[in-house]
Amino acid sequence: MEAEVEFEEGEEPSFSDPEDYVDDISDQELLEDVLRERPQEADGIDSVIVVDNVPQVGPERLEKLKNVIHKIFSKFGKITNEYYPEADGKTKGYIFLEYAAPTHAVEAVKNADGYKLDKQHTFRVNLFTDFDKYMTISDEWEAPEKQPFKDFGNLRHWLEDPDCRDQYSIIFEAGERTGIFSNDAKEPIVVEERARWTETYVRWSPKGTYLATFHQRGIALWGGEKFKQIQRFSHQGVQLIDFSPCERYVVTFSPLMDTKDDPQAIIIWDVLTGQKKRGFHCENSAHWPIFKWSHDGKFFARMTQDTLSIYETPVRKNTSISAVLDFSWSPGDNIIAFWVPEDKDIPARVTLMQLPSRHEIRVRNLFNVVDCKLHWQKNGDYLCVKVDRTPKGTQGVVTNFEIFRMREKQVPVDVVEMKESIIAFAWEPNGNKFAVLHGESPRINVSFYHVKNNGKIELIKMFDKQQANSIFWSPQGQFLVLAGLRSMNGALAFVDTSDCTMMNIAEHYMASDVEWDPTGRYVVTSVSWWSHKVDNAFWVWTFQGRLLQKNIKDRFCQLLWRPRPPSLLSQEQIKLIKKDLKKYSKIFEQKDRLSQSKASKELVDRRRTMMEEYRKYREAAMQMYQEQRPLRLELRGGVDTDELDSNVDDWEEETIEFFINEEIVPFGDLA
Repeated sequence: MEAEVEFEEGEEPSFSDPEDYVDDISDQELLEDVLRERPQEADGIDSVIVVDNVPQVGPERLEKLKNVIHKIFSKFGKITNEYYPEADGKTKGYIFLEYAAPTHAVEAVKNADGYKLDKQHTFRVNLFTDFDKYMTISDEWEAPEKQPFKDFGNLRHWLEDPDCRDQYSIIFEAGERTGIFSNDAKEPIVVEERARWTETYVRWSPKGTYLATFHQRGIALWGGEKFKQIQRFSHQGVQLIDFSPCERYVVTFSPLMDTKDDPQAIIIWDVLTGQKKRGFHCENSAHWPIFKWSHDGKFFARMTQDTLSIYETPVRKNTSISAVLDFSWSPGDNIIAFWVPEDKDIPARVTLMQLPSRHEIRVRNLFNVVDCKLHWQKNGDYLCVKVDRTPKGTQGVVTNFEIFRMREKQVPVDVVEMKESIIAFAWEPNGNKFAVLHGESPRINVSFYHVKNNGKIELIKMFDKQQANSIFWSPQGQFLVLAGLRSMNGALAFVDTSDCTMMNIAEHYMASDVEWDPTGRYVVTSVSWWSHKVDNAFWVWTFQGRLLQKNIKDRFCQLLWRPRPPSLLSQEQIKLIKKDLKKYSKIFEQKDRLSQSKASKELVDRRRTMMEEYRKYREAAMQMYQEQRPLRLELRGGVDTDELDSNVDDWEEETIEFFINEEIVPFGDLA
């Protein structure tokens, strides 16, 4: 208190540094965030962009064009100057725009390049300073430095398994151990197992070539017979990953590294070279993957503030479409489907656009729409748009399935109306059926529909009172599993949709996941430690619902089947193999009997090895026996004792009798 009074009543204290003080802190360390925003000395052209492919108009339409241009480009920052070059009474087709800051110009180039104004005009946007950069490029070509070739072995060796066993990865012991196993009907076969191989989880690439592991400093890719490290990508704090379907690119997300000037939240990498292709900002990572790829990896798209941005690889913007709420790529063609909500008197619409031509092959107008979900069939033969509506004059939501027949002329659309709430929808992967879970617990029904060639959609079968909240089709179609995961205690129903019969009804208590193998022969149900802390295990079933294995792993977390690449065989070759399948049946049956025997494969191999060793030993012993025959004859006075009946004439017969036992048994009085 005395010190406080003294401070209040006395002189103001001095805040000056002492005379011998040395200031060793630089402005960069002390004010780094402030200095980053400090205006940079420039000649002004850093803020100028050049826009090409602008409509050529006369004076009567110039003002309208300026309004349109200003509306589009003012979203990226304040425009301080505009210049529209003219010749012969018309604009020349390119313009110059100057922003208040260079960062605004960079943002305009990133987002407006490839903007489609109309069918004839697509903007190409560049920084004015880029022209100087391109003009100073040397005319002399310099050969790139040769990089040493790294041989990682056969990256698809697992496809050469003579027994055609598929592989899967599992994480157990709460993430401390990761293993790769070959699936076998009797028991899993260990391929590779390592401690702390990943820090969170693992992910297979779409064709099964690479295994991605997560680490605090980035992503690592592994492959080959011994799972050697093939590539790594430095992205601090990475949490999510996605591959392009062709495995050429990988996308990583981290919430730690994003900056305004250098977007680092989302990075697209080249898998082969490990180089960063481009970075993006991320407004919301709740819906992953943020980028969705076309089936061949040539295009990808993302949603940003109700705008659909489509890019062409290698990472070049192609077009932008505004007011889009959701989109999805066709799995079989470079066709993108997207829907736009209602706007005043303009109805909602679903559009199918072909790329790179941007031709709209089908537009479907919809009214009173609440929400839409897009579901493609695996081959891209059909598109189902689940439309939730609120019809005028009624209460509640009505659901329609709008089925687009993609392989027919003018893409006709069929409608299936559902009056009950929808729980799940799923297409048959290689067929023309789909399954729908509808209703409310405890009266949940599953309906199977067939899309016929005559333009009709037929209800094949409906099962009522099902304990299910998920549909899992076999990758080959025909068979599916209806599963009641988590809250429904793991109820399972195995269905053959060719005649809509229940093959088996079973239960895996508290099951959290269902995973089909790539061939559709086996299906795995599991209880993950990440969702349930007890009974952690994975069970292996046949496609018919027969339980083969119960594999209990301490704190089991995750199982992922290793994907298979598309077959190199043509459809004609596959049909021929199916036709002649009986020729191979005996071989398959023999292998099946061997695999089903009690002896394990290792024991059978060991027995075969022992038998072979015995055969070789016996041959060597017989050879030695024959070589020693003259010596035996000499030692035995010329008598051949090799055969038991070689000297029968010299035998003498002798009979020997001896007493063994005597026993007296009384029979009583016979009289």
